[in-house]
Amino acid sequence: MSYLITLLAVFLLLSGLFLYADARGRYDLIDSAWGPGFAVIAVVTLLFAEGEPTRQWLVTALTVVWGVRLGAHIFLRNRGKDEDPRYQDILRRAKGNPRLRMYRVYLIQAALMWIVSLPVQAAQHLSAPFGVLDWVGTGVWLVGFAFEAVGDWQLSRFRADPANKGAVMDRGLWRYTRHPNYFGDAVVWWGLYLFALHSWLAALTIIGPVVMTWLLAKGSGKPLLEKDIVVRRPGYAEYVRRTSGLVPLPPRSRVG
Repeated sequence: MSYLITLLAVFLLLSGLFLYADARGRYDLIDSAWGPGFAVIAVVTLLFAEGEPTRQWLVTALTVVWGVRLGAHIFLRNRGKDEDPRYQDILRRAKGNPRLRMYRVYLIQAALMWIVSLPVQAAQHLSAPFGVLDWVGTGVWLVGFAFEAVGDWQLSRFRADPANKGAVMDRGLWRYTRHPNYFGDAVVWWGLYLFALHSWLAALTIIGPVVMTWLLAKGSGKPLLEKDIVVRRPGYAEYVRRTSGLVPLPPRSRVG
């Protein structure tokens, strides 16, 4: 029953957000709500699930910390800037009612949130004693969270320096992967998945981290971000040649 409740909660949340965004005429608010949406799902599940208490509270706390940090980071990053052109492009290309098309985008986001969060929901229903898998999951989560938070912080500092305008960020974690924040995001969700491995049925929620990793590596994450960045930053092509796309690896030798 709690799975249906969380599904309803996230759909109501994003429907309300859409109405607010539509009234403002700015639809990229969904980006800031992505992380907090997972936090809402985790908290709602905590209210209705009856699993092992330590696991319930820990997996909820980890999800909330990740979601709130990500939401705050994106909100502050976008504040005072023009709307992400992706959303205006969706409106321009829409056939029929453009607002209805945008609402479908919000509903798809709601469905993805619910699917990706399945390991968190399943873990909160498990009655198995808190044990090694939970500690390992916490450790993996910490690694992912560190990569994501430090990567975002390093990029924010780089962009804040006027001397770096038009330059390519290739320092710190960005020396080893073009997207340390995306890598960290994926690792966070693989860590949360480990909490669900106390049951073979709950283990089927592997679809959650798989979908999140695919979105980051092949979907709306890395490919979309890099679509035209070579045009905007001439040095990015060389950066791509020597730097891993997602998983951190030692940089390859410079070409030429």
